[in-house]
Amino acid sequence: MNPEYLRQRVADPTGEAPGTVVVDTPRRFLYLVENGGSALRYGVGIGRDGFSWEGNGYIHWRQHWPRWKPPSEMIARQPELEKYSVANGGMDPGLRNPLGARALYIFQNGEDTLYRLHGNPEWQSIGKAVSSGCVRLMNQDIVDLYDRVPFHAPIVVHQTPMAV
Repeated sequence: MNPEYLRQRVADPTGEAPGTVVVDTPRRFLYLVENGGSALRYGVGIGRDGFSWEGNGYIHWRQHWPRWKPPSEMIARQPELEKYSVANGGMDPGLRNPLGARALYIFQNGEDTLYRLHGNPEWQSIGKAVSSGCVRLMNQDIVDLYDRVPFHAPIVVHQTPMAV
């Protein structure tokens, strides 16, 4: 994995308030803005073309070892995932679960966007556009982020490069 995607403290390039989560989709970085002009930067994997979200929202729900319940649109594309549908109870938590060790659920205007910040067992996907829209982090990074991001933390997701 490219070392630039390893978690590190950097000068804050976002201009957002401390406590805000910022995703720079084109550069494949997630920032957690800190006090004093710094930010924690995490490498991320993001949604492939046509599977991305952008805008302002907030972290409305947080889950330790979440169950994965693919949305009906994903099941329509991949019928073999039906066994993990909401109706079937989803996939049990664990290391093979696509949501990994933790998940932070993005809401906007009181509605679930169906996009998540989550762990992933496939570290090779960090720095790439391969997911079905969610922002994936290495499991150790989502555990770290989860412990730092409070309920209702603001999140900003950019689809155009941020000025750095």
